[in-house]
Amino acid sequence: MERQGFYTITENRPLTGQVYKMVLEGDTTPLKAPGQFVNVKVEGCYLRRPISVADWDEGTLTLLYKLVGEGTRRMAQAKPGEQMDLLCGLGNGYDTAACNRTALLLGGGVGVPPLYGLAKRLLAEGKTPVVLLGFGNAQEVFYTQEFAALGCKVLLATVDGSAGTKGYVTDLLRQVAVPYDYFYTCGPEPMLRAVYGACNTSGQLSFEERMGCGFGACMGCSCKTVTGAKRICKDGPVLCKEEVLW
Repeated sequence: MERQGFYTITENRPLTGQVYKMVLEGDTTPLKAPGQFVNVKVEGCYLRRPISVADWDEGTLTLLYKLVGEGTRRMAQAKPGEQMDLLCGLGNGYDTAACNRTALLLGGGVGVPPLYGLAKRLLAEGKTPVVLLGFGNAQEVFYTQEFAALGCKVLLATVDGSAGTKGYVTDLLRQVAVPYDYFYTCGPEPMLRAVYGACNTSGQLSFEERMGCGFGACMGCSCKTVTGAKRICKDGPVLCKEEVLW
């Protein structure tokens, strides 16, 4: 169940030129599954900003966000000690029980953050996550070392070839040396479509959509599935491969 509350910033700094890391202290009990998100109230902006939760523990949560507009620009200006108004515990998150042994985690750009918490959960369950990350260029790369520090095998691709393999995240599939029984992915829709077609197992896809309320009241982020319209904020953002209609 989502909950509104005030969270105190303990860290807010750039990881790259456009991606920031914000750590907040507060009530994290609404968070149950990796892949859930928070809706951040930003002073001076009418709508809240939905941000995926990268990681959390009993008293803190970590957000990794990209500067894409006025709201995130104002977030980047916030200082440690300031408070943020959050709706916490939104969305369904990833179901790790669907993976039996080895999972591919495919992330593109700002779709990478929720995969970090997912990797931690899979490892805690005795499963093996293989992490495939895609970025535009070397300057945009972030969190590869953090995934590696967990003990994950990490493969990297950049569109211009300035780091890792030249190409897209799906181009890394031929480098996966172990059989996998499931996949999890998050990123822009063209990437999700490519992963959907390239992976030969079942899996779960986390969609990025513009949202109004963030908890299912406005229907502004509805999408078509095999069982009818679903709200990305409430019924998602994670959908199973078999239910997606492109």
